[in-house]
Amino acid sequence: MTITSTPRTGVTLRLLDKADKEIVKLDRAVLGAFYKFQHDFRRNPDAGGFDLKPLEGHDRLWSARVNREWRALMIRLGGDDWLLVSVKHRSHVHKNLDRFNYGINHITGAIEYVDLQVVEESVLRRGLTPRTAPASAPPPVPAPEPVGPEPSQAPLFGAYTDRQLADLGVTEPLIPIVRKLTSDDELLGLAEYAPRHTGEVLLRLRDGVPYDEVMEQVTAPVAVAEPERNLGSGDWQAAVDRSQTVVITDDESLQSILEEGDFGRWKIFLHPTQEKLVRRRYSGPARVGGGPGTGKTIVALHRVRHLVSQLPPGHTKPVLLTTFNRNLAADLRARLLSLGGPDVLARVDIAHVDQLATRIVSEADPGNAKRRIDDTAALREWRELLVETGETRWSAEFLSDEWNQVILGQAVSSRSDYFKTRRAGRGRSVTRAERAGIWQLAERFTQRLETKGLETHRQVAERAARLEMARKARIDRRAEEREERGGLHNLHVEAGSGAWLRYRYRHIVVDEAQDLSAAHWKMLRAMVPSEPDDIFLVGDTHQRIYDNQVTLGSLGVHIRGRSSRLTLSYRTTREILRDAIRVLGDADYDDLDGDTDTLAGYRSVLHGTEPSFRGARSWDEEMDLVVEQLRAWHDVPREAMAICLPTNDMVTQLADRLARSGITPSEITQDGPRGDQGVHIGTMYRFKGLEYRCLIIAGAAEGLVPRASVDDWEHTDPSRHRRELHRARSLLFVAATRARDALAITWHGEPSRFLRPLLPPR
Repeated sequence: MTITSTPRTGVTLRLLDKADKEIVKLDRAVLGAFYKFQHDFRRNPDAGGFDLKPLEGHDRLWSARVNREWRALMIRLGGDDWLLVSVKHRSHVHKNLDRFNYGINHITGAIEYVDLQVVEESVLRRGLTPRTAPASAPPPVPAPEPVGPEPSQAPLFGAYTDRQLADLGVTEPLIPIVRKLTSDDELLGLAEYAPRHTGEVLLRLRDGVPYDEVMEQVTAPVAVAEPERNLGSGDWQAAVDRSQTVVITDDESLQSILEEGDFGRWKIFLHPTQEKLVRRRYSGPARVGGGPGTGKTIVALHRVRHLVSQLPPGHTKPVLLTTFNRNLAADLRARLLSLGGPDVLARVDIAHVDQLATRIVSEADPGNAKRRIDDTAALREWRELLVETGETRWSAEFLSDEWNQVILGQAVSSRSDYFKTRRAGRGRSVTRAERAGIWQLAERFTQRLETKGLETHRQVAERAARLEMARKARIDRRAEEREERGGLHNLHVEAGSGAWLRYRYRHIVVDEAQDLSAAHWKMLRAMVPSEPDDIFLVGDTHQRIYDNQVTLGSLGVHIRGRSSRLTLSYRTTREILRDAIRVLGDADYDDLDGDTDTLAGYRSVLHGTEPSFRGARSWDEEMDLVVEQLRAWHDVPREAMAICLPTNDMVTQLADRLARSGITPSEITQDGPRGDQGVHIGTMYRFKGLEYRCLIIAGAAEGLVPRASVDDWEHTDPSRHRRELHRARSLLFVAATRARDALAITWHGEPSRFLRPLLPPR
């Protein structure tokens, strides 16, 4: 994929995928020189001082002077069209002229560049470097000397021929190196610097995916047709359109390297193997799963753009893009604007799901002046009701959960329907007589809120679901009557309802699908006709941080046979992912449709520093550790750092400490950060969908993560106890995976039980 726009001069300077990853590792002074170089080169590549010339022995690979010591390596595509592939020290260039390899991949038709020397060094470094112990770990105990010769390790890809690897699109000059790989560390070392397609093919094979499936799932979607392959390797202009490049059109594009550490391309970048998911025509609802950073949201955004491109001309908004969180909805709007521009945005309705439910209810009851309360306030009302009625059979917590998860969650509108409703995940079974008593209490509770002029977000979602389901029933009845008339419209009847009685949308795309309740899904299902490409959802139940357990099939959203999973993280490092996954433990997670979800094969090819773990005796001392860590990241812009904590009180206290230490805090609210400057700080819930170069999780102590009250349920309600522990694990997992380059975790007192597998034994 090529992101293009018309440059201001006749010179086009492109940046090949992965070149930016190399550039951001340069010293800041060299980055500054490169920034000036690209500015001057785009204005006039013939200006003196560049020493622009082809490298000896290469017909298309040219060298240009960045500063006294550094050189830009570029492929000349033709005329004034240049593709920058690397920035190297001049000594490396002179020593490795015969190790620079570039060409057009005969399978994918894309331009590839490989520095064989760098790849070999990365493989060797990964293969020989042991895992670094956490900062808090004691010195390692020396291993005993081996007795006898060390057993030889079998090559990872010995089962495949060179021809088979090449037919999958593996970069052919790398095949001799691939042949020598004997460990996963070596493989990741190669994948870090190899062309992206090569890395994904090899990682899939290593994960045990059969050869034919790798061919079908990874290679076939990006392979060029046979006639195009037969054109040879000379059509570089056609090849660049198949390559993953960014066109540098202004200084701001490069400035983002200095500020963000990349081009921010993760926000809109689509990998070729994901494009198949985006463009596929689905016969019904479809789901894309995957761990953090695998590109689920990116796929959702590209899916929206694709659906808009298929619409007939018009001014309506037949595509809905929704998610659970208000912050995420605002972020989706900004990213869709970057991806598709105002024309795409004009055809899409973007709203978080509770905003959507409120809109539906307000249409039906425009004079509603009830005050919204959260689940905590609703629980207090339950307790007061039980005291007033003298009810002792059920706890307020049980009744609140039953009301939220079953009655409201599944939009149950009558006593008889409640008798028939499935209570999956509720643990304790209830008899028919007990259901009758619970329903009577629920009716009294609803009347209590009505009398006080109160309502919860869950009540609004349930009412919106019932309103939309009733509307859908009228639409279906009207369609049946029309069919009975042989397809003829009844103009007298239909003129009065106008467009009101049509489905609200043609397509719905849902991000963070795991957080929606059953009532939300019933509402969405009723908003769109059951046709091809009706609902497209992305999510990961390992990141479910709200207590909404659903089985989509029972709600009319049938995704069986239309589910896909992404496995490669493009966001964070292997070291951070490894420890984040260990936080989840061996708990089971569902796939939103009654089966078990898994992170098997989930990995990153990015390499970085080990997460750090530090404990303190008190909260006051821990805040000192946080300030110390922020200062240690002195070469990272403050806006690229963040701190997440378990409670709002801790956010307030730490923000005050930062300010007194000369560090500007920027608190994350439900509407996003309060300012553009400073270190972002907020509760763990606020970090859903965000990412930062460097992140601190503070307050990760036992009694806070998870909160101490969770264990109160261990014996009285084991099912709820398991769910609450799942949520706490998921919340810590989400927080940890917001870090791209560096992660630090601190606590005071005892560390969280979820961290114990990551810490050395005491």
